[in-house]
Amino acid sequence: MKRFLSYRRQLHLFLLPYLLGSILLTLLPALATTAVAFTRYNALQPPQWVGLNNFARLLDSPMVRISLYSSLVFLALAVPLRLFAALALALLMQQKRRFFGFYRAAVYLPTLIPETAYALIWLWIFNPLYGPLNLALAWLGFPTPAWLTDPQAARFAIVLMLLLQIGEGFVVLLAGLQQIPRAVYEAAHVDGADGWRSFFYITLPLLTPWLLLLTFRDLIMSLQNSFTPTFVLTYGGPYYATTFVPLLVYEVGFDLFDFGLAAAILVVLYLFLLLLILGTLSSAREVMGLYEE
Repeated sequence: MKRFLSYRRQLHLFLLPYLLGSILLTLLPALATTAVAFTRYNALQPPQWVGLNNFARLLDSPMVRISLYSSLVFLALAVPLRLFAALALALLMQQKRRFFGFYRAAVYLPTLIPETAYALIWLWIFNPLYGPLNLALAWLGFPTPAWLTDPQAARFAIVLMLLLQIGEGFVVLLAGLQQIPRAVYEAAHVDGADGWRSFFYITLPLLTPWLLLLTFRDLIMSLQNSFTPTFVLTYGGPYYATTFVPLLVYEVGFDLFDFGLAAAILVVLYLFLLLLILGTLSSAREVMGLYEE
């Protein structure tokens, strides 16, 4: 078999199961969701075509506007912080030193914890009376926020707990750093470049494709992974501050049985994320243009 197949064809065969899985588990459900968005469907009766009626209802819904705003604020906080933390840890641990293998495993460990168990751990950590976070802040003399009962603090609490689940981004950036030849840094050092110049003119430009990949991934995964924390910790409160789009879709679909409206919200979310990705690509092209100049 190997004798008659080229290397490229062998690679295509290895990628075929992933392609089929993506089509069956991602593309087809997305197309079905788009079709349901144009119907009135409650899972008890056959769907009825209503055209753009569900999208017109979205425009008139203050709850949808609140959810989109909360989701946008959440992404604006979570995605940059997760990327910065993953990059900082990858830069810190790229060298092979004593115990660094243990430290790398420790960074990845929170990613392996089941989402519900991880949320319950943070429910204890955020407890305003006996939670370890507020006890530590009080011991250091800092204010102790009411993490899950204050709207602004609750939104930041979700960001904080997801900030520790950066194992995959950390591994990707660590692999990207190891792909940069050491000779490039040595030549820059001979030319008089210090650590900061090497970072801004060598490391950052060469890591840009990896950072873009993680940005696109986090724009989708951060919002998706917010469902379990908001469901377990706050259920969208207080005052709808943590009612992000995934939780709103769940409430509309499985509490109100309005699957047509829930699908329309998902379609709007797809378009919303597409605009964010296109904006990120445009910004990346401008930054890369500055580096080339």
